[in-house]
Amino acid sequence: MAKHKRTRAQLAQKTTHLNTPALLTGKTAVVTGAGQGVGKGIALTLARAGCAVAINYVSDPKLANETVREIQALGADAFAIKADVRSSAQVNRMFAALRKKFAKLDLLVNNAGTQTWSPLLDLKEVDWDRDIATNLKGTFLCLQAAARWMKETGGGSIINIGSGSNKVPFPRLVSYTASKGGIEMLTRVAATELGRFHIRVNCVAPGAILIDRTAKEDPRYAKIWGRQASLGRVGLPQDVGNAVVFLASEQAEFVTAQTLWVDGAAFTQPSWPYKLPND
Repeated sequence: MAKHKRTRAQLAQKTTHLNTPALLTGKTAVVTGAGQGVGKGIALTLARAGCAVAINYVSDPKLANETVREIQALGADAFAIKADVRSSAQVNRMFAALRKKFAKLDLLVNNAGTQTWSPLLDLKEVDWDRDIATNLKGTFLCLQAAARWMKETGGGSIINIGSGSNKVPFPRLVSYTASKGGIEMLTRVAATELGRFHIRVNCVAPGAILIDRTAKEDPRYAKIWGRQASLGRVGLPQDVGNAVVFLASEQAEFVTAQTLWVDGAAFTQPSWPYKLPND
């Protein structure tokens, strides 16, 4: 365990020098599921880029408010807002509240998600329904609400968080993999329909990302996935956040309907039966 902690600290040290450019000064954003994990990392990176950020959460105000405090300590504006993205009524109330806070919405990041670890033949219907409703339906509901608002105000950017399972099937993560594949196609069709309103829609697909949950699930997580990625390290939440900042910025103003992989090439490695020289 001590070895894992040192590895994690070393990884954090490697990325602290990567100052996020202030590409989003004066912009506004809402990040769903931003109280912890990757969502929190995205929110913090957006704040460092100059963005005011609404922190959506569903069940733990303490974590959401801690994210808000960390963003405010950076000198950026932030507030927490509760809504279950599976519910159209709660999503509509959230966006009504956001309209009272923001004159316009520049960015929506659909990050909220759940997953169930189960073989296909044992997966329960209730778990399938929860994962699809949270990951795919939740993305649809928030995307639709944000796009209607952005259409009124001249455009914006929507970024859906996918997964390495957009590219390869994840065994025992049936409902999660199905939902993330659906998110990628939803991204494409939304970009196709919404471009005429100056709304760009893209997907960021993280690979293995070291967060508190993955570290607790497997103390060897950073080491195992660091070996799998050709860049030789596991991903961090800021890696995902940096991709979101780029796609939300004017530097990507002609980029839409795309999936940006943030996986260190972990899911591009071929299934190759021969060893190469010096392996």
